[in-house]
Amino acid sequence: MFARIFTLTALLTLTATYSAFAQSTATPYSSTTTGQTGLNTIPSARMDETGTIKTGLGVTDSYWHGFIGLQITNNFNISLRQTAEISNPAQDPDRFYPGIDGKFLLAKETAYAPALAVGIQSATGHARMGGEYLTASKRYKNFDFTLGLGWGRYGSAFQLDNPLGAVASHFDKDRNLDGEMPVEPSDWFTGEKIGLFGGVEYFTPIDGLSLKADLGADHYEAEKATFAYDAPAPWSIGANYNWQTRFADINTSIAAQGTERIMARLSLSQNIKNWFKPEPDTKTLRPDRPFGPSSPLAIQNTAKANNINLHDTSQHGNEITSVLSITPNHSTPAQIRTAAIHIANAAGPEIETISITPAIQNIEGPQISLNRTGLEQAVTNNQKSAEEIWHAAEIKNKQSRCLHDQTCKKGQRTGFVPFRLILDEQFSLAEEDYGVLHRTSLITKIRTPRKFGFMDSGFSLRLNLTDNLDRMEKLRPQSPLPVRSNENEFAHRFASLDEAYTAVSHSFNNGIHIMSMAGYLEEMYAGAGAEILYRPLNKRFTLGAETYIATKRDPDSSFNLGLTADQVLTGFLTASYDIPNHDITLTGKAGRFLAEDTGAQIGFEKNFSNGAKLAGHVTLSNTADYDLFGGATDADHRISLTLPLGGIKYIPDFAEAAITQRPFGRDIGQSLNKPQSLYDMTEPLSMPHLIRNWDDITP
Repeated sequence: MFARIFTLTALLTLTATYSAFAQSTATPYSSTTTGQTGLNTIPSARMDETGTIKTGLGVTDSYWHGFIGLQITNNFNISLRQTAEISNPAQDPDRFYPGIDGKFLLAKETAYAPALAVGIQSATGHARMGGEYLTASKRYKNFDFTLGLGWGRYGSAFQLDNPLGAVASHFDKDRNLDGEMPVEPSDWFTGEKIGLFGGVEYFTPIDGLSLKADLGADHYEAEKATFAYDAPAPWSIGANYNWQTRFADINTSIAAQGTERIMARLSLSQNIKNWFKPEPDTKTLRPDRPFGPSSPLAIQNTAKANNINLHDTSQHGNEITSVLSITPNHSTPAQIRTAAIHIANAAGPEIETISITPAIQNIEGPQISLNRTGLEQAVTNNQKSAEEIWHAAEIKNKQSRCLHDQTCKKGQRTGFVPFRLILDEQFSLAEEDYGVLHRTSLITKIRTPRKFGFMDSGFSLRLNLTDNLDRMEKLRPQSPLPVRSNENEFAHRFASLDEAYTAVSHSFNNGIHIMSMAGYLEEMYAGAGAEILYRPLNKRFTLGAETYIATKRDPDSSFNLGLTADQVLTGFLTASYDIPNHDITLTGKAGRFLAEDTGAQIGFEKNFSNGAKLAGHVTLSNTADYDLFGGATDADHRISLTLPLGGIKYIPDFAEAAITQRPFGRDIGQSLNKPQSLYDMTEPLSMPHLIRNWDDITP
């Protein structure tokens, strides 16, 4: 029972598997019992290294906390937490209090000023665990001091007047520290009183060992009002040990809370960036250039033998141009380097410029022209740096010359990879009365060869391995026109057709991309539609629009192939902006959802050079949906992590894992999970991606 509730088995297994092939990264700061970086009971202003994923379990009196956190950028951390009230460890939990926690670094530590951070526990989730804080941390030699102000759960002891009340009377309103309604943004930083907390961590001469002491501001008001609860003393003192292994950082802590209570925590952490990296390029440039005329056909054919998908290869004077179909497991600059080395090794002595256009299906990125001599100097004797190659390169939007030159040597364009095998793990921490809902599937995706030079098709089969979505009947009211509230009926079928579609796409020189698509677009919907995306080469924003006619599939038909009479027109205006220096993209869209409700969605994406991708969003709708707390909600949220497994020993390149946290069975704020999207297709072709990963152009 304990494992079912707290340990997300599939995720922990994946973490351990990845970590086995990783190199551990030292992390001097550890977590509180609820998962955020800090002392025993209070959060600090410290952050993990960007890309660090952390999963663990914390135990305090009457509560067990399971958490999964990720450091998205240097300034932002987010955690998914499931808290259970347990009066007897041998019995089932009495209640669940899920939540999404976050922390944002406002200012870095300097020689004279502390690091400053603001955070929220249960930004969305149950009110009992909800609280906000402003915290400052300052390091002096081996001592790290923390002092902070707390609201909500962090503000029920050592109280001061809420200073935000002087800004607006809204912040002085009474705050409910418990109840069946979830935390909403209107609750953040409210309450007439706030709390003061502080503490210190001492890093001992013993490597990995530190001592923690803190004075918290949680007076356990909700617990004392609900049941006969003897609140512990506000102070705690304990020890923390970080054990670095080749598999992961294993962090353990134990502390005394007052003189009568014991708390403990165990967590595993690893950096996504270190889980696996592209194999180093073993190809080297020939010390002397080959004699005789270069042959585009020979270059293209020998590239295929080396798993380099070049096509539309042609020669124009002293320049070789080619289009390169890229794969998801390595950065685009790394794949350009491999292709350029191959071309340089095979081209004749007269070639001085190698121009490569990265592409996905019929969507082309910018043409990148490299100086052959500079590439030779960089690869053979490290005389050129990636920065020098960047300044010497010419990057511009330009359609491949093969579109207008009938003598060039064409090849078969492909998408990412023709075959993909996906372990799809979905779970929800929002089920307060029945623990964690989960669903595990195995999805095989196949893309067929291009037809007529412009038509791409694909299909996928879903095997539902395990789930407990039958509990949804106890959590969701029945809808006469369900959008996703009958997802449990789709999950009951062991094998079903997930996708079967045909798509047509095209790129224009000015950064405009278009695509139309029709067929079975996802597990629960068929349909047809089109989208357009404007992604200028030297800009950080995108603008787009899409519209689809969606028809609900029948879960009672063979392979879910049948269609119902439930049909809806859905459409959105979309936008994104790549934030400089943070390697994170803000995304947004507004329009009409599948339940014919209207609203907006805002989210983020974080892409890693090894192909891993983290994404999340919050959707607000003009229509309410029943939530799990006895009320109604007009919001929906999702966080997903996609992990290409290619590059790990013994695992094929076409394998990947997809891990998603989302509420199951929501009807409001839902949109199609299309098999392809122009934004995702063009991301590896974009200038921000090239800039972030340009160092990969050199070995």
